[in-house]
Amino acid sequence: MNRLPLALVSFGFFLLSGCGGPGSGDSCDGGDYVCQDDAQALECRNGEWRTLACRGPLGCRELADSVRCDTSLNMENDACAQDAEGRGGCAPNGKALLLCEGGVLKKTAECSSCSVQGDQAVCNP
Repeated sequence: MNRLPLALVSFGFFLLSGCGGPGSGDSCDGGDYVCQDDAQALECRNGEWRTLACRGPLGCRELADSVRCDTSLNMENDACAQDAEGRGGCAPNGKALLLCEGGVLKKTAECSSCSVQGDQAVCNP
């Protein structure tokens, strides 16, 4: 049985600081986040805004001082936030573990079933 830590993604959310109204590919400073629309966030990474999918049912929401992006249904090869590097969760079909590596969700294991238990993703062979 494989276990993968899930600090930020365990509930399908990551909490991010927010500001302004940039577009994907625009230049930026810092590590801010904003909602591009109801299903996408923008992350300032390496001096450029890049799109992050928020495929979960709660989508992307801007709060008073932060942005919430529901990543609970994100898929293999979706972009992932710098804050999520080294963390992961289950694929939407529950048949694989996904890990954020180099800004992209990558499949790390096939499972007969994958589930989140506390702060761990558990992959049953």
